[in-house]
Amino acid sequence: MEIRAYREEDIPQMVEIWNEVVEEGNAFPQENPLSKEEAASFFSSQTLSSVAVENGRITGLYILHPNNVGRCGHIANASYAVLRAERGKHIGEALVIDSLVQAREKGFRILQFNAVVSTNIHARHLYENLGFIPLGTIKGGFRKKDGSYEDIVPYYKELSSKW
Repeated sequence: MEIRAYREEDIPQMVEIWNEVVEEGNAFPQENPLSKEEAASFFSSQTLSSVAVENGRITGLYILHPNNVGRCGHIANASYAVLRAERGKHIGEALVIDSLVQAREKGFRILQFNAVVSTNIHARHLYENLGFIPLGTIKGGFRKKDGSYEDIVPYYKELSSKW
């Protein structure tokens, strides 16, 4: 598997993967899928948008950007999406590790996730195995597609020279 910065020709596959997660309604805060036109602007506006490529096919992606501005601008935020049919193959892990390396190289000191849905046990397990620290629980912080509410857990990790 290769992880690289996205290219313009990757956008249709990226939209498919991103929208699959949005439409599932249990991980990303976005409620509406991206159009191909919106996607070009969205992915190009990030500090970094990268894709996982296997056998010429994009199987996952991540976006990396500042979590805040000014005196908190050294804290990054990232979102990850893996094609449903490719989940469970450690693509997400490779994407997270790459984002840690890239975030540090871009001068960020911390990577923070603001809203990991508490029942997203695979993501939570991965983050904790990679040394992310949970900050507590925000009760009912995520509105699911069906209108019910789920707890969220913010996470952070200081970016050492290793990452």
